[in-house]
Amino acid sequence: MTKKGILFSLIFFFFVSLSFTQEALKSIEEDYYDFLSLNGTVARPTLGYKTLSDNIWEFSEIDSESHIWSNLNLGSNFLLWQASSPVDNWFTRGIEQSLTAKVYGPEWVNSYNTASPYGQNDGGLWQGCGYNTAFTAGARLEGYGFEATFKPQVSWMQNREYEYIKPNYTGETYKDKAEKYGYYGVTSVDVPQRFGDSPFWNFDWGDSEIRYSLYSFTVGFGTQSIWLGPAKLNPIMHSNNASSYPKLDIGFRKTELKMPYWEWYLGSIELRGWWGKLTESDWFDNDNTNDNTLISGLSINYQLPFFRDLTFGLNRTMLSAWKNMSSYTLFKIYNPSISSGTSGGKDESDQRVSFTIDYNIKNAGFEVYLEWARNDFSPNRDYYIRYPFHTAGWTFGTEKTFDLPWNLKGAFLLELTFLECSADYDRLISWYSTFYAHHEIKQGYTNNGQWLGAGIGTGGNSQYFGLTVYYPRGSVLLFMQRRNPDLDYSMYIDSRANGTQAEKNIRAELNFGISGLYYFTDSFNVQLQYILNNQHNPLNVASGNTSIHRYNNYINLSLSYKI
Repeated sequence: MTKKGILFSLIFFFFVSLSFTQEALKSIEEDYYDFLSLNGTVARPTLGYKTLSDNIWEFSEIDSESHIWSNLNLGSNFLLWQASSPVDNWFTRGIEQSLTAKVYGPEWVNSYNTASPYGQNDGGLWQGCGYNTAFTAGARLEGYGFEATFKPQVSWMQNREYEYIKPNYTGETYKDKAEKYGYYGVTSVDVPQRFGDSPFWNFDWGDSEIRYSLYSFTVGFGTQSIWLGPAKLNPIMHSNNASSYPKLDIGFRKTELKMPYWEWYLGSIELRGWWGKLTESDWFDNDNTNDNTLISGLSINYQLPFFRDLTFGLNRTMLSAWKNMSSYTLFKIYNPSISSGTSGGKDESDQRVSFTIDYNIKNAGFEVYLEWARNDFSPNRDYYIRYPFHTAGWTFGTEKTFDLPWNLKGAFLLELTFLECSADYDRLISWYSTFYAHHEIKQGYTNNGQWLGAGIGTGGNSQYFGLTVYYPRGSVLLFMQRRNPDLDYSMYIDSRANGTQAEKNIRAELNFGISGLYYFTDSFNVQLQYILNNQHNPLNVASGNTSIHRYNNYINLSLSYKI
């Protein structure tokens, strides 16, 4: 072989681009692929449990008319090496006998809040008042069933001073921490309103992990964020809103079930269990014996054989003290009943469960979905029948694609979320609560001071409507959102302190946003976003019958390059 031939072979050897790619949660690419999946241009790789490693979007022949970004570099896996004579047996047929690589980023996010914190679904970045920035990049190697991903996030927050509601914590345990910076609502949640009084750095391992997979079986250890269910903005059980945490997971990726011998299709199933270590923020309490919490989780999803557009899901999590780890706290989650979470007669765990339905009519480019959740048990079936709404919350959404003139493509998204405490509390039950809190797990459903589930937080509601238009070199998003941050505070705390005035004090936010994405080259894009965050009664105090307003201007500039 000539020198030129050898050189060409080496280049081909190392840089063959493969027609599949794995994308980070809520990235530009993932949102776009999800848009394509609405009309069946590509198939969704998961049914309900999603991490970066599971988010494998595969392409065959794509209709160029419906794939408006077909000329852009959305990222690819590169073939580094492939066996010249692959071994053929049952075991090797379940793995890829090759070595592939993917480079992530670099991606640089910059945001500025003029008056108060704003932002969600951003991992280890807490977007406080002032300037916030995060940088992420990484790489992934995969071969012979093994996968190794390194994709950390480094962030810096200016953490400017702003006025917030008086925290609802007192005493030496919380002195100079939650007593000064902590949450204002129902206690037993570690969600600081401000992370101290100085700028700070944060290093997060992000979507890093090691994994082994054989056919659809997979087991991994790392810190990749989990997204549970079909919600686009506010999944109730788990999202990438908080920092990542170390976890071990095991289960089966989306798998087709077939009747032996006849090969009849019986539907598709997805099953995953995990155990992780949550961490308290630096601004909660002065007790270093309760800094960590064990989270045990289970996700089961099933797609019908005769109605392939319809998927059902079940998600369940349980929190318990890390120092009290036992077979009970590790494996109780796999008991099909929702019990009181007692061990030795003491209520020491915090359980949540959700049911999901996702119906995607690909011929119409239409999707409708629902997640219905509970965070407490009922002693017997009669309780469920008499009042199934005890501690219930829900997210409902619908999305529809449409065509526009000049070969533009679009989609609208409507998503509604309700996480207010059920009406039986403080009336039929003598105490009150909130969805993401528990009296034994003092930090609540959080990690490093941020909500694990819906980014809107506990006790509130949200109504979001967004319109996205795609053009050959980018997209434009217009949206509006109305939300109540935490009505449980108004119902159970402010009402006792201020009587009927509490109704006038209710907090609300009206958000109006516009976002533009443009690819300056096929691989380099810039995204600019502006949101007007109109806060009604930001301190939960009104002026008589009139709301007091605070206007926060949110500006975000993000730059990303794909290799």
